[in-house]
Amino acid sequence: MVLSHILPLVVTFVSKPPEKRLRLRRREDTDRGIGKMNPSTMKYLQINEKFEVVVAGKKKLELKALPFPDIPENEVWANAEEMRVQGLADNSIATIRKI
Repeated sequence: MVLSHILPLVVTFVSKPPEKRLRLRRREDTDRGIGKMNPSTMKYLQINEKFEVVVAGKKKLELKALPFPDIPENEVWANAEEMRVQGLADNSIATIRKI
């Protein structure tokens, strides 16, 4: 059977933004609504302004991203009180993606 008459299927994929599992750290010196991240992590995740924090499949926080080179690449620093209210423990692992 000759398959030359069959048109090739063109499938377009809607690319999802990259995401990564990072460690959340409670920090008293971080303002509410702010998430501090390493600039190289922000670049990898294509985060310019805001990102979401998802723990156990449930969206917990929406934070404004601020780059800080001193922060380890595998961490996100957030306000301690805000994390406490959302039930997030220090050193929790969360999925981070841009909004």
